[in-house]
Amino acid sequence: MKEIVVISGKGGTGKTSLSASLSYVAANEVVMADCDVDAADLHLILKPENQYSEDFYSGFKAEINPEYCQSCGACFSVCRFEAILRKDDRYEVKYLDCEGCGYCQHVCLAEAINLREQKVGLCHIADARFGCKLVHAELGIGADNSGKLVAKVKRDANRVAKENSKDYILVDGSPGIGCPVISSLSGAAYAVLVTEPSLSGLEDLKRVWELSARFRIACGCVINKADVNPEITAMIKDILVEKDIELLSEIPYDEDFPRAITKGLCLMELDQAKWEPYIKQIWEKIR
Repeated sequence: MKEIVVISGKGGTGKTSLSASLSYVAANEVVMADCDVDAADLHLILKPENQYSEDFYSGFKAEINPEYCQSCGACFSVCRFEAILRKDDRYEVKYLDCEGCGYCQHVCLAEAINLREQKVGLCHIADARFGCKLVHAELGIGADNSGKLVAKVKRDANRVAKENSKDYILVDGSPGIGCPVISSLSGAAYAVLVTEPSLSGLEDLKRVWELSARFRIACGCVINKADVNPEITAMIKDILVEKDIELLSEIPYDEDFPRAITKGLCLMELDQAKWEPYIKQIWEKIR
């Protein structure tokens, strides 16, 4: 079983549109995993019916029990996040400011402070359109630990793939190079870098390639909107040659991308004759 991760250095390159379209042509071979947990949107196209859901807990917040608190102020004096609030000779925790480090609990001689594990999201295993399974998640508003939630999604996707004898896990990753992307790439066999011919697209492609190279992951690249700026497209191709990144496809600018997203469809459902050759070629090269 191999993990294929679709990522992009920036948002708006067509990464999720490509992931959804790949699930259409490879539905019998893949389990889909939406690891863009901070702003998940693959479900808008795949329209999953959740078969199993599970709360996700990660990280801690301090709580002060007023019955035991002796108002000594030790917690207030050591908190470096200004998360302890003094109020009428009593102390309480400002929830959003607490980082859960546990220092306050360590210095509390009255044992009035507890660290409570936080529910920060939900994980789902679902039956999706096109006949594939989708593992996806919801990160709570303002919640941290998105990288850990990504790791949970990937573990569940691996289990589902084994149970259903699938050869591939196809991961729709987050844009950028932050913690959720690092977690998405961990253990991957191949990374599909989706870019566009703009100056920001060019620079962000370099960054996401450098991250993939750190993991020693082979990469292929899809240049979306390739005809919008031929000069930068040529610069991108030069980088692909220099870094030994396979060019999987050049896709011309087409308003079918936003049109399909608006309708909650993949590209082939909008115009199969136009888009299936592109997507099938990309999938065959990946395989």
